[in-house]
Amino acid sequence: MINLSAEQAKDKQKFKKAIKCVVWDLDNTIWHGVLLEDDRVFLQNNVIDIIKILDSRGILQSVASRNEQNKAMLKLEDFGLHEYFIYPQINWNSKASSIQKIAKSINIGIDAIAFIDDQLFELEEVNFSLPDVLCINTTHLDQLLDMPEMNPRFITKDSKNRRLMYLSDIKRNQVEEEFVGSKEEFLATLKMRFTISSAKEEDLQRAEELTIRTNQLNTTGYTYSYEELNHFCQSDKHKLLIASLDDRYGSYGKIGLALIECQDTIWTIKLLLMSCRVMSRGVGTIMLNHIISMANNQNVKLCAEFVSNDRNRMMYITYKFAGFKELDTQNNLLIFDNQLNYKYSFPDYVDIVLPV
Repeated sequence: MINLSAEQAKDKQKFKKAIKCVVWDLDNTIWHGVLLEDDRVFLQNNVIDIIKILDSRGILQSVASRNEQNKAMLKLEDFGLHEYFIYPQINWNSKASSIQKIAKSINIGIDAIAFIDDQLFELEEVNFSLPDVLCINTTHLDQLLDMPEMNPRFITKDSKNRRLMYLSDIKRNQVEEEFVGSKEEFLATLKMRFTISSAKEEDLQRAEELTIRTNQLNTTGYTYSYEELNHFCQSDKHKLLIASLDDRYGSYGKIGLALIECQDTIWTIKLLLMSCRVMSRGVGTIMLNHIISMANNQNVKLCAEFVSNDRNRMMYITYKFAGFKELDTQNNLLIFDNQLNYKYSFPDYVDIVLPV
């Protein structure tokens, strides 16, 4: 069994801070010049290459600019860059409020954002209002790609396609807002296919990335390295499950992970996480109830570890709805117990593929 207290301390050193989204200013940052004064602006040296490389690394990008929206977006289109920026905030609000709106739209923490601007005043205002944001002066643009925060350990298939997945999410959300009917009726129109499988070696880079990136819907907040996850894959005392989701709009990629420690008479869920992009689809409950079914078939007791924080309340509710009860508390670690008498049927609106 892993020493959890030692692991928590080790995690702080094992993984560097990862930037999930770079937010750009426009005037004298992406381009030289001030658009409202002269529309004959021209791009900064190498800025197209920088934007494309960040995108290829799975780092999302957006815009926070004091500008006239239509004019600025048309200029980004002229440069062939508009598709790289999701949820752009081009208005006359403070940069801090725009960054907060971007973080909320993407559903990531403020501490996962970097902000690039040429104006010292803007950088200082953001640093004062949002001290967890990594603020970068445009004068340091040439060093951006070499920063450790901009270099994920692995670049997976899912990370390469991250922006496209978010663009699909935006389309789904628009359709959902316009849909007339119940939540279940809308979900049925998506034609979802949720696949749960035992993690294989080729899944482990993405599995590590999930433990690092998914802090909002992570039941314990634990992070595991590729090497640790590979150990669990080969261990007779552990089960490592990974889940993916597809629908009519495309693939969400691999979006869920569960680690179960298996002893002779008791199984313990050490980690259960779901991407925040899919939790509203009900797949977290499907994953948890598949684990309950597995334990029931093996006639073993099922427990779960949970570390409560202000970001994973939804996972706490998921455990409660699945019949888990609080058994014990060890410092800030909750131990849940499930008597396996909870009856659950999988929803009709999703096609579920389970491991053989």
